[in-house]
Amino acid sequence: MQKKPSLSAALHKASGKEPPGVVVEAAPPTPSDGQAQSSRQGKRLIGGHFDPVVAKELKRLALDHGVTVQTLLAEALNDLFVKYGKPPLA
Repeated sequence: MQKKPSLSAALHKASGKEPPGVVVEAAPPTPSDGQAQSSRQGKRLIGGHFDPVVAKELKRLALDHGVTVQTLLAEALNDLFVKYGKPPLA
């Protein structure tokens, strides 16, 4: 069942004004030609599914050390490569 819009929302819509507390933001610009951001060109996404506590701890470590999660992941991957006798690539 569909919820009916509130009278207040209908009145605001009819007046052309946004209801109080609603902030309308422009969407961030996206490349129109389907190209990736320049910082991502030539890169591949690597991901995995982990428990939420892992994500929280990773974000906490990044914050504590003033770096990005991506920087910590690159460090971890390089440590893994070295452990298995490969050169650090990340």
